[in-house]
Amino acid sequence: MLALACVVPLSAAWCAPSASSAPAPTPTPLPAAPAIARDADTLADILRGEFNVQTGANRQAALDYLQAAQLSPDPAVAQRAAGIALLAHEDALAAQALARWRQLTPASDDLAGVESLLALRRGDRAVASRILLRMLDRGDWKRVLRTLMLASDSPASAPVANELLLHGHWPADFEAWLSFGDVVRRLGDPALSRLVIADVLARYPREPRGYLLAALQLGESGDEHNARVVIVHALALAAGDLKVRDQAAAAYAQIGDLRAAAQTLAQGAQTDDSYASRAAFLAKADDRPALAALYAELKAQSVAPDSERGLLLGQLAEYLKRPDEALAWYRGVQDGTAHDEARNRIAIVLESRGDLAGALEVLRAQHRDATDNVDAQVDSFRIEADMLARHGRKPEALAAYDRGLAYFDGDPGLLYGRALLLEDMDRLAEAESDLRAIIAADPNNADALNALGYTLADRTNRYAEAQILIEKALRLKPDSPAILDSLGWVQHRLGRDAEALHNLRRAFSLLKDPEIAAHLGEVLWLRGDKDEARAVWKQGLALDKDNRAMQRVVQTYHP
Repeated sequence: MLALACVVPLSAAWCAPSASSAPAPTPTPLPAAPAIARDADTLADILRGEFNVQTGANRQAALDYLQAAQLSPDPAVAQRAAGIALLAHEDALAAQALARWRQLTPASDDLAGVESLLALRRGDRAVASRILLRMLDRGDWKRVLRTLMLASDSPASAPVANELLLHGHWPADFEAWLSFGDVVRRLGDPALSRLVIADVLARYPREPRGYLLAALQLGESGDEHNARVVIVHALALAAGDLKVRDQAAAAYAQIGDLRAAAQTLAQGAQTDDSYASRAAFLAKADDRPALAALYAELKAQSVAPDSERGLLLGQLAEYLKRPDEALAWYRGVQDGTAHDEARNRIAIVLESRGDLAGALEVLRAQHRDATDNVDAQVDSFRIEADMLARHGRKPEALAAYDRGLAYFDGDPGLLYGRALLLEDMDRLAEAESDLRAIIAADPNNADALNALGYTLADRTNRYAEAQILIEKALRLKPDSPAILDSLGWVQHRLGRDAEALHNLRRAFSLLKDPEIAAHLGEVLWLRGDKDEARAVWKQGLALDKDNRAMQRVVQTYHP
C-alpha cells in the first residue's frame, strides 16, 4: 500500500516510541559512485550504469557496471558492480563482480559480507556458515548481523543463524547478544527465536532489555499473557530506569495494550516527551476520558507554559475537539521552533471549522516567514496541498507542491507527497519520476521504494521490478504493515496467493487499514473463502467506506 505523506493529524512529537528493544543493524547501502575513470570506455559504462540505477533499470545497470569493472583497475568500481547486482537480485552478475573485486583487493573485509550474502541467497548453508563464523572469530559481529538482515528473505538464513548460535564465538557483550536476538526474531523462525532469547536471558538474567525482547517475541507469537508477565518483570528489574520504562511502554503497545503503555509512561519523572508519548498512545486508543484527564493535569501545572508545553496543550485541545482552546494555546506559542509548528496547526484548526480561506492565508504567510523551523516550513506546503486535494482542488494542490519544491529543491517529503498526488491523478510516469528522484538521492529510502514498488504492482504489469523494490523496502523496515501489504499484493499479482495471504494477514494484524482489508479480502475471495472475505471487507468499509481500493472491490465483487 502507499503510505500517506507525513502530514500527521497532530505533531510528529505524538509518534509513539519504537517497540524494538535492540536496534536492528542498518543494511549496508550501496557504495558511492566511484571517482571518474580516466578510460573513456570505462567512464561511458559507469555513466550508463548510474543512469540506469536512477531510472530503476537495475539489471542493465548491473551489466554496465560489470563491464566497467572488468576494464577498470579501481576496486571501487567492482564493489559497486557487486552492490548493484545484489540490489537487482542478479546473483550470477554479483558473483562475477565479486570475483573481479577479489582479484583487485583480495584482503578487503567487505568481500566476506558479499560472499556470505550470495551464499545465503543461493541456499548454500555450509559456505555461508563458514564465512560468517570466520567473521565472528575476528570480532566482526555487526557485519554478521547486517548480512543476516540483508538475506532475511532467504530460507537459509534461519538455519545459518542456528549454526551461529551453536558454534559461533559471540563476544561476552550484552549488546552483541541482544542484537543477535533481535535479528533472529525478525527472521521468522519462532522456535529459533525462543532459543536465542532464552540464551540471552540465561547469560544476562539481570538485564531488563533482554526480557523486553522476550516480551516482543511472545507478543508476536500470540502469547499476550506471558508477554505482560515478562514486561512487569523487566520493569521490576529496571528500578526506575526511564529508558527501560519507555521501552516497556512500547512493548505494551506492540501487543495492542495502548492504555497500559500510557500508564507505564505515567510512572516516574515526566517530561514534555513522555507527556507527548502518553498522548500518542491514548489518542491511538481513542481514550478521550484519559486524554481529557491528561489535558487537565497539564493545564493545572502550566500557568505560563513555555512554547513546547503550549504546543502540546494545543494539540490535546485540538484532539478533544475544543477548537477555541486549541487556537488560544497555539496563538500563545510565540518563539522557538514550536512557533512555526503552531502556525501550521492554526491553519488545520481553521480548516476544520470550515475556514479554508483563512487556513490557506496562514499557510501562505508561513511559506514566506517561517525561519526557525525548516521542517515546519516544508510541512506548510504539504499541508496546503493536502487541504486543497481533499477539497477536490487537485491542480491547485499540485501547484502547491511545485511552489514548495521551488523553495526546497529535491526535498524528499515534498517529492513523495507530489508523487502520491500524481498517482491519484493517474499521471503515473510523473509519479514514478518523483519517486525515482528520491531513491537516487537515498537508495535506502524505504517509503519511496515501497511506494514505487506498490505503484508498479497495482497500476502496471511490471511485477518483477515491483517485487525487487518492495523486498528491499521490507529489509529496511521489516515490521512495516504498509510494506507487508505491498509484498502480499505483488505476490498475488504474480499468482503466489499462499505467500500473499500470509503477508496480508500479518499486515492486517499489525494495522487495521481499509486498503489492506481490500487486498486481504480479495485474495480470500478468489481462493474461495468468501465468508471470511466479506468479514474483512466489512471491517474495511467501517474504517473508510470511500477508500479507493475498497470501492474497487465493492464494484468488482458485489460482496
